Amino acid sequence: MRCEIRHTTEYRYPVPAWDSFNQVRLHPSQETRQTVRSFHLHVSPEAEITSRKDYFGAIVHHVHVHEPHTRLTIEAQALVDTHAQPLPPATPMSTLRAERRRNTEFLVASPRVPSGDWPEIFGVRRPGQDDDLPDFMMDLTTYLFRRFTYDTKATGVRTPLAEFAQHGRGVCQDFTHAMLGITRQLGIPARYVSGYLYSGGEMKGAEATHAWVEVLIPGTGWLGYDPTNNCMAQEKHVKIGHGREYSDISPVRGTYYGGGRGELDVAVHVYGEQ
Repeated sequence: MRCEIRHTTEYRYPVPAWDSFNQVRLHPSQETRQTVRSFHLHVSPEAEITSRKDYFGAIVHHVHVHEPHTRLTIEAQALVDTHAQPLPPATPMSTLRAERRRNTEFLVASPRVPSGDWPEIFGVRRPGQDDDLPDFMMDLTTYLFRRFTYDTKATGVRTPLAEFAQHGRGVCQDFTHAMLGITRQLGIPARYVSGYLYSGGEMKGAEATHAWVEVLIPGTGWLGYDPTNNCMAQEKHVKIGHGREYSDISPVRGTYYGGGRGELDVAVHVYGEQ
């Protein structure tokens, strides 16, 4: 599938702001399941822009606006071809033993995915060593999809996982953190993915950047599971990057002087064609 993406972030301030510095993670990743044809970053007012790769390999643009301004617009445009991935073969849970030591960073706790008995808290059966890992992950995806309610007004970026577990309403970030908490407690290396979703009106989470989980399947590699939409991450999912949790791969964040209490608007449009 060919996906054309336009992501616009606009800040508005009641009084002028200056020396605004933002870290922008909006460049889709180049990998087996997707090919980046083009990417352009437009900033108004004029800004100093540099780029680098972060610890996890995502491209980060540093946007620095020196002059006073009451409006800051950051628009990313990308053209990406996504490719269907074959379903993984049967893989017993026991094959994870050899992978855990070199993937420790995707097994340990983090601020938004703390330690806890998350399988029991969420009512998930712990699999046996002979159980099939891909089957378990798809069953878990379906379970979380049915257990929770997608509600864009129920949570914010700082809502604790324990609170989401209690109320059961939230957005893709919450679904993803819940799955990470469960898989990591079961010894399954898993990472947080930020990206885009072409929905055509059929799927949840396309109104902004989307989130899902990538799990290590020994012998196959990292595969994406989207509990918000009860599916694997395939051609309709465009990956930006991954990390341990949301804060590692948040789309836009920054600081500025002055400005007062600003307002933020984000608009994401993904157009797709086969």
